[in-house]
Amino acid sequence: MFERFTRDARAVVTDAQIVARGLHSPAIDTRHVVVALAEAGGPAARALDSTGVAPDTVASAVRRQIAGDGGLDREALASLGIDLDAVRESADATFGDGAFDAAARRRGPKGHIPFTRDAKKSLELALREAVRLKSKDIADRHLLLGVLRDGRAPGARALSDAGADIPALRTTLEATS
Repeated sequence: MFERFTRDARAVVTDAQIVARGLHSPAIDTRHVVVALAEAGGPAARALDSTGVAPDTVASAVRRQIAGDGGLDREALASLGIDLDAVRESADATFGDGAFDAAARRRGPKGHIPFTRDAKKSLELALREAVRLKSKDIADRHLLLGVLRDGRAPGARALSDAGADIPALRTTLEATS
């Protein structure tokens, strides 16, 4: 199937792995693919933009959703009297802006990061979308259509949470050549 991916679609899949690694995710799910698509600036990102949702806003919102507090349990720390925001501010004041988050990024996963079941399914659905739209190749717009096709996938829910109009986005992506 990957032989049918365009160069840009392959780059999105590679970038999704980079996003997952940077966010310390143990696996690549559809939210990582959404971030990679939004940041790629291709037809999928332009479709987001044309439906009233800025791709950088989507990417930031989804990254925050994935990252949460870097694996830290805010409530558990609060029950011990530790204010995570105060710790972050103190670290940033002492070591520079972003020091707390940079330290968390350095402990990310090593080696191969597998795809989750939903991410594998979205790639298969991207192929189906390409066939349905009579495309010879699987492009980035097909990747996003594959994510949207399974509305229960984390990536589709994240897009909805970020304010994307899913029916309008689907219509725009289908009309893109």
